[in-house]
Amino acid sequence: MSFKILLADNVDPVCEDVFAERGIEAVRKNNLTEDELFEEIPEYDGMVVRSSTTVSKKLIKAAKNLKVIGRAGVGVDNIDIPAATASGVLVMNTPDGNTISTAEHTCGMILAVARNIPQSVDKVKNNGWDRKKYMGTEVHNKTLGIVGLGKIGSEVAKRMQQFGMTVKAYDPFASQEKADRLEVELLELDELLGVSDFLTVHTPLTEKTKGMVSMGNADKLKKGMFMINCARGGIYKEEDLPKLIDEGYVAGVALDSYTNEPPKDDLYEILKHPNIICTPHLGASTEEAQEKVAEQIAHQMADALEQKSFKGSLNGKSISLITNKEVQPYLKLAEKLGSMAIQLAPEHANEFSFEYSGTCAKFADVLTDSILKGILSQHVSEAVNLINARHYAKERGLNIRETTATQTKTFNDLITIELGGGAEYQKISATVFGDEDYRIVEIDGYGIELRLEGDIIMYQNVDKPGMLAGVSGALAQQDINIASLSLGRTKKGKNAITAVSVDKKMTDNELKPILELDGVKALQYVSLPMNG
Repeated sequence: MSFKILLADNVDPVCEDVFAERGIEAVRKNNLTEDELFEEIPEYDGMVVRSSTTVSKKLIKAAKNLKVIGRAGVGVDNIDIPAATASGVLVMNTPDGNTISTAEHTCGMILAVARNIPQSVDKVKNNGWDRKKYMGTEVHNKTLGIVGLGKIGSEVAKRMQQFGMTVKAYDPFASQEKADRLEVELLELDELLGVSDFLTVHTPLTEKTKGMVSMGNADKLKKGMFMINCARGGIYKEEDLPKLIDEGYVAGVALDSYTNEPPKDDLYEILKHPNIICTPHLGASTEEAQEKVAEQIAHQMADALEQKSFKGSLNGKSISLITNKEVQPYLKLAEKLGSMAIQLAPEHANEFSFEYSGTCAKFADVLTDSILKGILSQHVSEAVNLINARHYAKERGLNIRETTATQTKTFNDLITIELGGGAEYQKISATVFGDEDYRIVEIDGYGIELRLEGDIIMYQNVDKPGMLAGVSGALAQQDINIASLSLGRTKKGKNAITAVSVDKKMTDNELKPILELDGVKALQYVSLPMNG
């Protein structure tokens, strides 16, 4: 059977060569308008894109013969994966192809911002000469802080150690074994901010990482540090960067990624600051990287079309499961439970036990994938899915134990996650109550009923009158409304667990008055997407 592939976004020519070798017709049509693309796409079995082409739900619907979409690179923000999945279209990427390229660019940005290279180049080219103004800083004997010790972060560490830098890192999933192997010291985030002469981030943009450095936590930074971002725009609060520099908290900033790409007018004004250097998202833009990802995606897509392999697929399991309505609610429950568990787990937790009882036990394998997706998605910079979740878990040194029990317990179907030592809450069980209704039903032996959605405050307390009034009063003083609450206790007058759902995301400062209440302990805050 012959297949036809559309190559968009100026993908490297090796992509065409590989498809030709595999007996697949590849047609290159760069810079198509949206209307032209809609007119063209129905005749193709697959398409290869980079970041310029948006593969929308509408486009997927128009692509009557489309079987696979290949992203020659890592990021898939421009592809509507749920729409592709619903239409049975595979989405693939090449997460390893850009690792060295991005790591090298990061190292180049570290040196460039330390030595004022772009500013001094511009000065000389404009007939200027000011050696004193562009006095630089050596990286030798300085501390490099890395947020995210995945593939790219690890490669940056290795390279900058050769420049004589001491490397320290924050990564909730990095095992001590991996850190020792890389000769990197693991620290908590606030500790890392306080000791880093240079800080580079290699983590996804999530609610937790958004605005990781801003004027709000400027007092935690080592004065005069340098910040580098070749990961995702928005990890550093862009509008605060000039003030961070002008007030002496930060000496210089190097950016390759932005909240909007290309930047909008207000961001362009920020980038004009003399101590901010910037490049137009060049991390993956080397001839070698583009050739590598183009070759990889062509082979992956050809294998998928020929039903040989689905390596690199981001939604392969999802497609096979989407027609199985029985498993779908448990997949959603598992992912939500995983997301909650990692927010309750202590830093660097790497041991988890998963137990499945009742009907859902027969789906244990894929439910573990879904839990791991929920656990890892907030901290792994690559796109985590049901296909690669176990790979990333192994890479991060997570130890997973799975057990099943076909006999039912209190509930017909139950998923239980047990966290490793040091967690305030050790054992969490959840089930499906109905359509888009996922609930915690037990925590550490306390019967409790808590919907897995929204912003939740959890705490332990002595079971005595006035405790809830104290918490609700502390919230009311800050104009924070309670949406719902659930209580669990073992015996009257003994210990209790309380979970309070609130109407807004809360900061550490807003949680502090609750933690200071007499009798409240083990306070944890969890934020989950709303159901539906």
